[in-house]
Amino acid sequence: MKILMVLTSHDRLGDTGKKTGFWLEEFAAPYYVFKDAGAEIVIASPKGGQPPLDPKSDEADAHTEATARFKGDAEAQAALAGTVVLSEVSADGFDAVFYPGGHGPLWDLAEDADSRALIEAFAVSDRPVGAVCHAPGVFKDALRPDGAPLVAGRTVTGFTNSEEEGVGLTDVVPFLLEDMLVAKGGDYRKGADWESFVVVDGKLVTGQNPASSAEAAERVLGLL
Repeated sequence: MKILMVLTSHDRLGDTGKKTGFWLEEFAAPYYVFKDAGAEIVIASPKGGQPPLDPKSDEADAHTEATARFKGDAEAQAALAGTVVLSEVSADGFDAVFYPGGHGPLWDLAEDADSRALIEAFAVSDRPVGAVCHAPGVFKDALRPDGAPLVAGRTVTGFTNSEEEGVGLTDVVPFLLEDMLVAKGGDYRKGADWESFVVVDGKLVTGQNPASSAEAAERVLGLL
């Protein structure tokens, strides 16, 4: 198995003066689910190199078994520091693509033409596409071959409006993920805030929040 993981390169939390990026658990948990299953993993980001880490995801209350494992894993840290430039990546040769979240993707990957083309290529060839927490924002402009939104009529989930309100960023983010997925015709579902909730529709796998990261990756593996 060869799996592509795509991370954000965006590090500014709107006009707040604060930093954002990818959420550590949402990278580390899926990374080890894939790694422990024997998959070859390639990590990409729009700018390449070291992607920005949301500092809040590295605070003590956000630590998990997977993040602790990552902290002691020099090989994984080196892989993360050397992400491939997204525009140089082709869908060819990969069995699945997985997008970890964090707020960063709402600004860059949601608008990224290379990411959109990649998602559309995986979808049209019926290969698994996974995204967790804010990462389903990457589907905003993705289309099916008939021109309809990729998520139209599909069962999906992602970070809820109430979770966004809970972190105080409703008026900071460029769009509310739940609202966008509904506006694009998605059959949006959600579980309890902050608890694992994953939806699978065909080869499309979406997870609601950080707690959903490992389960979403396991469901992608299940499709392989």
